[in-house]
Amino acid sequence: MTYTTHVLRHSNKIRGSSNLIRHDSAILVRWFCNGTRSSMEKGDDILRCQSGLVFGERHNIPKSFNRCNSSPAVSNNSCRAASPTMSFGNALRTAIAPCASTASMSFMRGSSGSQVPSRRGFSTASDLPPHQEIGMPSLSPTMTEGNIARWLKKEGDKVSPGEVLCEVETDKATVEMECMEEGYLAKILRGDGASSIKVGEAIAITVEEEGDIAKFKDYQPSTSDATPSPKEPASPPPPKEEVAEKPVTPSEPKVSKPSAPPPDRIFVSPLARKIAEDNNIPLSNIKGTGPEGRIVKADIEDYLASRGKEAPAAAPKADTSLEYTDIPVSQIRKVTASRLLLSKQTIPHYYLSVDTCVDKLMELRSQLNSLQEASGGKKLSVNDLVIKAAALALRKVPQANSSWTSEYIRQYHNINIGVAVQTDNGLYVPVVKDADQKGLSTISEEVKNLAEKAKGNSLKPQDYEGGTFTVSNLGGPFGIKEFCAIINPPQSAILAVGSAERRVVPGSGQDQYKFSSMMSVTLSCDHRVIDGAIGAEWLKAFKGYIESPESMLL
Repeated sequence: MTYTTHVLRHSNKIRGSSNLIRHDSAILVRWFCNGTRSSMEKGDDILRCQSGLVFGERHNIPKSFNRCNSSPAVSNNSCRAASPTMSFGNALRTAIAPCASTASMSFMRGSSGSQVPSRRGFSTASDLPPHQEIGMPSLSPTMTEGNIARWLKKEGDKVSPGEVLCEVETDKATVEMECMEEGYLAKILRGDGASSIKVGEAIAITVEEEGDIAKFKDYQPSTSDATPSPKEPASPPPPKEEVAEKPVTPSEPKVSKPSAPPPDRIFVSPLARKIAEDNNIPLSNIKGTGPEGRIVKADIEDYLASRGKEAPAAAPKADTSLEYTDIPVSQIRKVTASRLLLSKQTIPHYYLSVDTCVDKLMELRSQLNSLQEASGGKKLSVNDLVIKAAALALRKVPQANSSWTSEYIRQYHNINIGVAVQTDNGLYVPVVKDADQKGLSTISEEVKNLAEKAKGNSLKPQDYEGGTFTVSNLGGPFGIKEFCAIINPPQSAILAVGSAERRVVPGSGQDQYKFSSMMSVTLSCDHRVIDGAIGAEWLKAFKGYIESPESMLL
């Protein structure tokens, strides 16, 4: 017997179609649209509805299905008997026609509720007009949260695509956030100075009509949007009661009174007993987590760790007379700390140092600066020449211009040199792109412009992304003789440049000595990518360019 005749037999009992549409709209969509399946398969979808509507059982069905018996038009079109290829959806659509408005509203509510992951969606609440939640954007590849530096638009202002809404402090720099759509800024949810805002978290509300701004005066972030979705599926309480009753039966046999050991006996593994004896630990003070309460090695180690933490915890209490100031940690400093810690913990560093004679380099720099002054250009610094020499050495030894992944070593064809710049907000590393292909004056001008942007906290993402090698110079500005730098992941090497100082060095003849300006540099390498011989080869090439600077101009 087909489902068509089954419905005709129970036409006076179907009263739950409105609930079916309201709570199981997704199944009805699939049921109506899939016209290639047989009527028996389509019936199986409706049998799965949470409302419990099962054809052939006694459930409430609206009286509108009586039209299949009384109306000749319906019986001719959609209720012709026993055709196995007939569309049962026609009969159901005819039956629910009086409820079309309710069905469409329920359909729209169900479809919009399924878009929960999207924070920028139109509201379906009846008390609020259509609006959009502007979320915290991801403005850099490593950004997970950001801060609002300041808003450039006020509540009620009209915004257009391309206009700057606010300045966002990312893990790299302060970046302007632009508006993507036209509208009005109805509500600012996170004001100036708001910090630790997760990516995707709502920070503002925009509307299309100016008259809708006042309706969002007391608007709160969309916690209410997330609550309706769990309420609708939670409507049928009977399944919850059955789940609560099921654990009652297995709980009774689980009570095993004979398995409890006598209170005066302690079960302990031999290894745990040995460790406890070596450390004078009474076993009665330890609660076992092994089978049947047995004390295992992990229990002894946890006890030792907890006992060791108790003594240092009391130490800070004695220093109550110290005066201090808590300085807020900026977003850039947080990210720098986490990345450097990750670098030292996960990258096998090794260090290579070499002394280079910079007498010829200084002479060439003086000659070039004279030409720069005559042409109105900016003076070259020693760091500019170091950047150029490092880039050319990477071209000669491309293995050092690589990064490590779990499956392969990626060797870069572009030589982009990052330059460490210290600012009041933290350490920035802007990048000189394709430094091996640029002249010294171009490198000098770019480095000065990037340093000014970094100190002004106005670097763009394209200014600090894509570095393949880093140069850190503490010699010129601070007079540091030598130091070891930490690799900036995902790069595999960083060059630490010390100061140039006058030293006595052997001369050309026997028992002859002379004074020369020597500069110490140290290369930090990732041993997973750069073997010791490769690092030494790169330093040899770098030293050759520094001591014969004319070759950099060829």
